[in-house]
Amino acid sequence: MKTDNKKAIVLLSGGLDSTTNLAIARQEGFDLYCMTFYYGQRHDCELNASKRAANMFSVAEHRLIRIDLRQFGGSALTDDIDVPDYEASSEGAIPVTYVPARNTIFLSYALAWAEVIGCRDIFIGVNAVDYSGYPDCRPEYIAAFEKMANLATRAGVSGEKMTIHTPLMTLTKSEIIKKGTALNVDYSQTHSCYNPDENELACGTCDSCVLRKKGFEQAGIPDPTRYQ
Repeated sequence: MKTDNKKAIVLLSGGLDSTTNLAIARQEGFDLYCMTFYYGQRHDCELNASKRAANMFSVAEHRLIRIDLRQFGGSALTDDIDVPDYEASSEGAIPVTYVPARNTIFLSYALAWAEVIGCRDIFIGVNAVDYSGYPDCRPEYIAAFEKMANLATRAGVSGEKMTIHTPLMTLTKSEIIKKGTALNVDYSQTHSCYNPDENELACGTCDSCVLRKKGFEQAGIPDPTRYQ
């Protein structure tokens, strides 16, 4: 358990996982400094959801960072590529919803802000169990980034270790939902869909929607998501 009044940067998309991650950081006694990215994704529903999540847990500060990954494209979330319906991926296949280098970019921004505000802890809601096969959600990737962070920062070379926290890494989606529910996360205020409509209604058929639906079913908790 961390001591009171210790700062943590929390990467917050407004989705189910990142909001649960935020609740866990609060439970562990951190003061919360949240960072949300508008990176050129096809919708801004998650930005609205991130604001609701930040209000839900009365964070100390919430920064919205604008970057333009549409300049490169290469993903159904940042390019003119259709978001596919859910299909079980073949072994080793990386889906078109993967955004190249996204978590590396996000964590690098978090690392920069952490140094400025004297923070040594960063929380990210990556998961290596019920996920879509993204390479930057694996434990070996997080371990490599943490090692780099401690080589590349003034804090790290001064002996003040930077730690990347991934409390959801080994949990199933249903376990995440149960944990968040116990921590008073209101999942009706979160957004997970890759392809919502203009009213922010979830499609119900993309990878993220299907994993979310299955998670609520397996947890035995009613799904509050508004679907098309």
